Amino acid sequence: MTRVIMHGCNGRMGQMITRIAAADPDVEIVAGVDINNIQMSTYPVFASITDCDVAADAIIDFANAAAVDTLLNYSVTRQIPVVLCTTGLSEEQLSKVEETSKKVAILKSANMSMGINLLMKVLAQVSPILTEAGFDVEILDRHHRNKLDAPSGTAIALAEAVNEGLDEPYEMVFDRSTRREVRPDKEIGFAAVRGGSIVGDHDVIFAGLDEVVTFSHNAYSREVFAKGAVEAAKFLGGKEPGWYTMADVIQL
Repeated sequence: MTRVIMHGCNGRMGQMITRIAAADPDVEIVAGVDINNIQMSTYPVFASITDCDVAADAIIDFANAAAVDTLLNYSVTRQIPVVLCTTGLSEEQLSKVEETSKKVAILKSANMSMGINLLMKVLAQVSPILTEAGFDVEILDRHHRNKLDAPSGTAIALAEAVNEGLDEPYEMVFDRSTRREVRPDKEIGFAAVRGGSIVGDHDVIFAGLDEVVTFSHNAYSREVFAKGAVEAAKFLGGKEPGWYTMADVIQL
C-alpha cells in the first residue's frame, strides 16, 4: 500500500485524484494540503505542507508554482518522494528541482498520460527518417480558454522528442508574425488554440511534398492525467534519489 499526501487536494485535479485513489486498493491518500484547508474528503487537510506531520511514501503535487519551493524543501527534510505535476515553473525553480532530485526521488513529466509518453518515444524514432526526406515539422496544441501558457508544456516536450532523434536539433519558433520570408528548413513551428472546454489536443505534423503525416493525441478527460499521477506515486515510493519521468513508470 502506497501512502500519499495530496498537495493541492481541493483543486479540480486534487479531487479527481482523490476519487481515483479511493478505488485503487494499492494506494491511500493519508493527508491533503491546500491553502483552502476545508476538509472535502476523509483525510486531514493542512493549509501548508510544513504543517503536515502524517507519515507517507509519496507526495502528488497538483498545486501551483508559488508553493513548489516549500514543497521541495519539505520533501528533502522528510525524505518523501514527489510526483511533481505543477506547471509554469521558472528556470530557477527547475534548477532547484534538479538539485532536489539528488537528495530525494522526483518524478516530473510535461504530461502524465501514457499516450503522450508513448507518442514522444515514437517521434524520436520517426523524426530522422521524415526530416531526412524533407518533411517540415509543425506542432499544434488546443486547450481550454483558461489555460495560461501557450504553447503548452506538452507541445514543447513533443518538439524536444522530435529533436531527440536528430543529429542537429531544429530551432523552435513560437512567433512568425514579424517575418516575411520563406520557411527555413530546420525549424519547428508552433500554433496554439485556446477556447471553450478543450481538455488537451496535440498534433505533430510532418508536411512533405504532396503528403502529410500527422501524429495526434486527444485527451477527452483530465482523468488520464490523474490516473497517470496515481501510477507514478505507486512507482516512486521507495525509489532512490533521482529525476524520474513517466517513461520510467511505463518502462519505455
